[in-house]
Amino acid sequence: MPKYRQLADKEIATLTVYGCSAENWKQVMVVDNFSPDFISNVHFSGNIFLGSYQKVFEKEGGLKKHSGIFNSVLHNCTIGNDVYIDRIKNYIANYDIADEVYIENVDLMVVDGLSSFGNGVKVATMIESGGREVTIFENLSSQFAYALIFSRHDSEFIQKSEKIISDFVLTKKSEKGKIGINTKIINCGSLKNISVGNFAQLEGVTLLENGTIVSTEESPTHIGFDVQCNDFIIQSGSSVTDGAMLTRCFVGQGVLIGKQFSAIDSLFFANCQGLHGEAVSVFAGPYTVTHHKSTLMLTALYSFMNAGSGTNFSNHMYKLGPVHQGITERGVKTSSGSYIMWPARIGAFSVVLGKHKGNPDLSDLPFSYLIENEGESTLLPGINLHSAGTIRDVQKWPKRDIRKGSKQLDLLIFDFLSPYTISKALKGIEVLTGLLKNMDETASFVWYQNCKIKRSSIKKGIELYEMAVSVFLGNQLIKIMSSGEINSIKTLFSNTSEAGKSEWMDLAGLFAPKSEVEKLIMKVKTEYNSIEEIEANFETIYTNYDEYSWNLAAEIMSRKTEKPLQSINKEDLISMIAAWEKAGLTFDDLILRDAKKEFNSISRIGFGLDGDEHICNSDFEATRGTFDEHSFVKDIQQGMKQKSALVNDLTNRLKSF
Repeated sequence: MPKYRQLADKEIATLTVYGCSAENWKQVMVVDNFSPDFISNVHFSGNIFLGSYQKVFEKEGGLKKHSGIFNSVLHNCTIGNDVYIDRIKNYIANYDIADEVYIENVDLMVVDGLSSFGNGVKVATMIESGGREVTIFENLSSQFAYALIFSRHDSEFIQKSEKIISDFVLTKKSEKGKIGINTKIINCGSLKNISVGNFAQLEGVTLLENGTIVSTEESPTHIGFDVQCNDFIIQSGSSVTDGAMLTRCFVGQGVLIGKQFSAIDSLFFANCQGLHGEAVSVFAGPYTVTHHKSTLMLTALYSFMNAGSGTNFSNHMYKLGPVHQGITERGVKTSSGSYIMWPARIGAFSVVLGKHKGNPDLSDLPFSYLIENEGESTLLPGINLHSAGTIRDVQKWPKRDIRKGSKQLDLLIFDFLSPYTISKALKGIEVLTGLLKNMDETASFVWYQNCKIKRSSIKKGIELYEMAVSVFLGNQLIKIMSSGEINSIKTLFSNTSEAGKSEWMDLAGLFAPKSEVEKLIMKVKTEYNSIEEIEANFETIYTNYDEYSWNLAAEIMSRKTEKPLQSINKEDLISMIAAWEKAGLTFDDLILRDAKKEFNSISRIGFGLDGDEHICNSDFEATRGTFDEHSFVKDIQQGMKQKSALVNDLTNRLKSF
């Protein structure tokens, strides 16, 4: 806190000559090295604290502007050192403005009474009429939000969590707003009851009311032209631009929202993208993407989801109001023109094509294609396991994580064949085996959850899920044996625990054993009193993910061999490694075949427009490259070579035990 003094009579005289005035000059306090030289046409009222203005700002194109305060009305404000303020059309009231802030051509900046700046706003997520409200606050994570939304049955947990959040919100209440160091606010309209972090940029904003913009030097936040936000939190590294309209929304880290996108009562977590379309009461888990004007995201949980153009989710077939909700588990994609009537649940890494009104629950059949065929919903279980597009998505997610800085709120695990999805695949094997067993011998298909599944698709689904389990077990064996600490079968299984051996959850990015989440919930009810304690527990679950995953793998090995862990021998493990190689190479081959479709004759339509077939092929290859030289293809082929070498190495190691 700098030391302030009252203005000298000479300084007051100089300011008066420069067109300045004050209700009471004695309430205008300045730092020791204050100079009135760069303050003109300013009216002061209330308690004013001024710094020293010596910096020269260099603008785009080389224009230079000296720091100072010009053409403004200030009320109850603290203005830091080397700040530039000019052309405030109305006034700035009740703000602490940090060093090196640049504010120009703004209609109004005011804090009107006691405000928590968006902290404490209740967002009616997933159900428009209420029931799953989340109280948003600056440090809300996807995993905590998930727990709040889906633990409504545990009133004690909800009440204690709300008390913890309320205590945090109290720390944010103030009658003065803050504008952080090096922030730029240019050509903006009305900014009311907002708090802005360091290095943020607000340019051309129309309206911001009751919100917090978290921003850091490592991860600055940008709010752009024609944006309107009410009752909001926008986290670091995010960009909200181009006429976006948000009401009662939380925007997480590294999120991009723009191109007239509108949202109400919605949560957007790490690396989401919302452009052109509309969201209502949406829980958008990490990497949820919608880029199209005619796409409506409505009353559902989405996570790592990609919505095709014209995708529409509907909850309007109701009698008691908009109460229906949907769930698309991690990695779901929809094709152009897709439609799903809620309530419904789509399994992880599934693809939806066409229109579906049968309200299916397909959670136990992940990696599927849900296709409309002659007005009916047809399901192809497991077929998406060998899609080149799916593998490419999984590979690109970590590369597209634009969050920066050490404090990342959402804990993300990117594994494709994770304990969560493999647990679902195991359940899928049970479901499909049961359907096959109970089918009439003459029947060619069966109905499941209002979806038609052909006999051949059931058999193929079982085969694909079994292969996925084999790959998962092999991956886990390789990972633990690569640690260098395993020198016998006994040590391989000696440190397993019960955590992770049963049901798993996907907490919007964080895979976690249900048992560990239940322990966390109990600690919230009995021990924890702060957000930090809750998030530290989530961090522990995140850190122990590999251990929990191995526990599940060991349990599956015990079931498959029908032996207790202590009785599993090296021959059993060598057999699993061989199954891993066979399944992995089969998947890789299928993925390459799928990728090769992008280089077939159909894909070449439109190339070499004015030439013969030779010109067409040359144009295609010059533009798209060749199959053999594509980086994705080369990575898969390299992985296939490495598998065989790895199998030989592991087999020899196991034989030496």
